[in-house]
Amino acid sequence: MNRIRLLAAGTVLMFAIGAVAQQTTTSPDVHAAAVAPVEQHLKVLSDKLGLTADQQDKARPILQEMHDGSQKLNEDQSLTPDQRHEGMVPLFMKADKALREILTDDQKKQLDAMEAQMQGGSHDNPHGTTAPPPGD
Repeated sequence: MNRIRLLAAGTVLMFAIGAVAQQTTTSPDVHAAAVAPVEQHLKVLSDKLGLTADQQDKARPILQEMHDGSQKLNEDQSLTPDQRHEGMVPLFMKADKALREILTDDQKKQLDAMEAQMQGGSHDNPHGTTAPPPGD
């Protein structure tokens, strides 16, 4: 279940990063274009989870590291799309684990709900079909 949740979260994160990157690629300031996805992602997490200023400060480098790693994989034309996807799994898992270490229990539950919603309500099913949630 954890792996599927992380893949769902990673997919959401990559979608957010990709959308922002498309919006910022015309920016003459390359540094601003690289920072914008991280800041936007941080803003979304802050808004949805109610992160404190201290949590935001701790989350920023986690998100930056994930963004940098995923961007590097996306730019590596020697990799197949499947290899890129597989290479991102550890990045997302590491970021998810690090983020959860700075969240409260309530924020972790909110993050779980966000990830489930982004996955379309399916739990534990890599094929995208709806599976019943684990016994609560």
